[in-house]
Amino acid sequence: MSTIALHALAIDDCWNRIGVNGDQSCARLATHIHCRNCEVYSGAAQRNLQRPVDAGYRAHWADLLRQPQQRSAASDQSALVFRIGAEWLALPTATVGSVAPLAAGHRLPHRTSAGLLGIVNVGGKLTPMMALGALLGVDDQAAPATSGRHVFARLLVMSWEGQSFALPVADLHGIVRYPHASLAAPAATINRGLERFLSGVLAHGALRVGVLDGALIGHQLARLLR
Repeated sequence: MSTIALHALAIDDCWNRIGVNGDQSCARLATHIHCRNCEVYSGAAQRNLQRPVDAGYRAHWADLLRQPQQRSAASDQSALVFRIGAEWLALPTATVGSVAPLAAGHRLPHRTSAGLLGIVNVGGKLTPMMALGALLGVDDQAAPATSGRHVFARLLVMSWEGQSFALPVADLHGIVRYPHASLAAPAATINRGLERFLSGVLAHGALRVGVLDGALIGHQLARLLR
């Protein structure tokens, strides 16, 4: 029998017999509640870490480490996923400055642009409030049925070339990481106004998320302020 096997026999795994993973008849449980709080359990762990290593163990791991590593697609991109109307969209995290509670914008006199909703106070700073849905041709009144979760509209603060924009969104999913190569082409049925702003479509669980081109969105929002 190998040295490792003999050493393993010396460890009494009482936690699997009379402890929390066994019939729970151990008298120590009344004091320790769980085996992980018991000195017998911690002592066994220490002995296991200090076990001698024989030639068979070293050969086994040397063989494993010699095998070529399977390449996996690196999640080299990240984006903040949100919803406008019924469309799930995402902006690169590098373009997102913050997320704030939804607030009413104050209209600006003599400005009638459909994309400019006014100005809003975000963290003590006056920020232009822009209608991203209008820019993308998305109906911001449409909404999918939701169940089992609360939905809160928010302001997503996007930054581009030193300018901040407050974008009202109907729902916020959060940040997702993904490989750039996983982006698919938009479906043929997607509206053309939205398609021109997409870098691709990301499958994230049950969601199909349109990943927006941050630079193109920033450029178009800046044009609306002129």
